[in-house]
Amino acid sequence: MILINLLPHREERRKRRKQAFFAGMGVAALLGLAIAGIWYLVVQQLTSVQRDRNAFLAAEIAKLDNEIKDVATLRSDIEALRARQRAVEDLQNNRNVPVHVLNDLVRHTPEGVYYSSVRQDGQTLNVIGTAQTNERVSELLRNMGKGADWLERPELGEIRVAGNAPGTTNRLFDFNMRMTIKRPPEPGAAPAASAPAAAPRP
Repeated sequence: MILINLLPHREERRKRRKQAFFAGMGVAALLGLAIAGIWYLVVQQLTSVQRDRNAFLAAEIAKLDNEIKDVATLRSDIEALRARQRAVEDLQNNRNVPVHVLNDLVRHTPEGVYYSSVRQDGQTLNVIGTAQTNERVSELLRNMGKGADWLERPELGEIRVAGNAPGTTNRLFDFNMRMTIKRPPEPGAAPAASAPAAAPRP
């Protein structure tokens, strides 16, 4: 006996396929939403961790900035102290300079030369005096140029006839001279420089 199926089987098959397709689409959508939600939570967690790191770094940078300011202040204080120390050392080194300069003048001034004015202007010593002859002034220049420990580069500014010595017919000569004061020797060399002060006057 032959059986014939008269039901619409093609339509049933299409309906099942359509239902399976929509079910797969729904599952895929749910999986996509779940993955997106998980990714969003992960990103939020990473962002929160990074914000905490940034806040920590900002706090540490602020601390370092304060420390750098403190270091800069300490450096300025150290420089100020060094400047004061140098000023004190310079004063200490220069306090005996006038004594050495006058000692040089006394030791190297020949007979017949007299000073009326000795004035220091910075590192320059200006001397005004009177000499019995031109040769005495020349000798003074030679002595200061070769034998002085604290004076150097003597330069004669002017020499002129001042008149006769009292009670004689000998002429006197007024002169002015400029010399440079040497820098003070090192503390270890100062005694050696001042040692000739005890030598007898030539």
